[in-house]
Amino acid sequence: MKNILLFVFSEEERDLLTVALQNTYALHYAHVLESFISDLHKQGFDLLVMELEESEARGISLLEEARRTVHPTPIIVLSRDASPEFVVKALKAGAYDFLSIPPNLDKLRHTLRQALESRQIKGELEYLRGKQDVVYDFDKIIARSPSMAPVITALKKFSQTDSTILITGETGTGKSFLSGAIHFNSSRRDNPFITINCANLSESLLESELFGHEKGAFTGAIKTRTGRLEQGKGGTVFLDEIFEINQPLQSKLLRVLEDKTFERIGGNRTIHTDARIISATNKNPEEEVAAGRFREDLYYRLNILRLHIPPLRERRQCIIPLSQFMLNRVCSQLRKKINGFAPETLELLKAFSWPGNIRQLANTIERAAILEDSPLIQPDNIILAEIPSHVVLGARSVQTPQSIKENEKELIVHALEEKGWVQKDAAQILGISPRVLNYKIKKYGITHSTWRKNK
Repeated sequence: MKNILLFVFSEEERDLLTVALQNTYALHYAHVLESFISDLHKQGFDLLVMELEESEARGISLLEEARRTVHPTPIIVLSRDASPEFVVKALKAGAYDFLSIPPNLDKLRHTLRQALESRQIKGELEYLRGKQDVVYDFDKIIARSPSMAPVITALKKFSQTDSTILITGETGTGKSFLSGAIHFNSSRRDNPFITINCANLSESLLESELFGHEKGAFTGAIKTRTGRLEQGKGGTVFLDEIFEINQPLQSKLLRVLEDKTFERIGGNRTIHTDARIISATNKNPEEEVAAGRFREDLYYRLNILRLHIPPLRERRQCIIPLSQFMLNRVCSQLRKKINGFAPETLELLKAFSWPGNIRQLANTIERAAILEDSPLIQPDNIILAEIPSHVVLGARSVQTPQSIKENEKELIVHALEEKGWVQKDAAQILGISPRVLNYKIKKYGITHSTWRKNK
């Protein structure tokens, strides 16, 4: 239960607030100025509600003192007959919101919920900033491949703007991570970074997630909910798999991009947002537009800045440093001491096409680290669940099933037969090194009469 410190002058107002809030929050009272100031320094409060009067000479200065003492705890100001000028001064001095006395209790409850949600988001952001600054440093992103050089250059430029960005690339290439790098290197870094996967939510849930809803807007809407676009004010909202949203939702999102406004579901109050939109897709945007599945005008709004992330198979210089980075991270979590990879393992990692990209590589390394009992990751613990749909052997194309464990031996035998059982030539058409092929020949017990011994 959240702790709220109440500093109000009259017993009647304290009783009113107690009845309205006591079932939801843990309430603490300061009846006089001295006890209020003393309580401020005790900390431990999630929110302050304080009464100020325009006639009191110390009113704004007291608010400023409270703001400095309890930052970043939200402060709600209550006042009687305050002038617009006094309201503006209070908000500039650090008040989260300003309500008249006696307050509308529904509005008061709603304001408190919003203030606490805002504080939670900022707290999560502060945690992420503390943990992730080094990771999001452009100069420390693992990008050894020439194909990644223009990507890093673009990231640095894009982070200096507020324009919308569309990131394309296969699943698992790091689109979400790089959108975070843009945010945390931009002027918005101290405001929320919010991610939504549009493919993981039903149409109705996604609409509520984006725009929020009013109490009673639909069955189950037992309270007002602030949407992500509203929560992301001043920050960045990352919409992953953007081309999965339906046409009605596309229309509402277009309005947000055009004039930065929307209404909650079931509401009629226009809400403004200045959240920056970064979106991503693993589809071909032009094909989706041409097929009529995605609005052309929305596509142009999203596509002001474009960034394509190449698949891992086109970034082979990144595979080994990425693998070592992931191994170090997972070993730290597992509290295991594994120094690196056996030479045969490195060859195997470099030769694989990684259809699942960085995400698949990370899962493979984690699994290998859990299974490994030696100081180096051995090839036996690199379990590659998928291989390319076909491998060209000489002049013919051999279709292969997806399970390497069950079908790899047959594929190797085909290659050896194609090349007269010369291991070096077979390794070349399989796209692996002779050392890795020799390891697999021993593993599967493959022999041939022309071999003096099983090398």
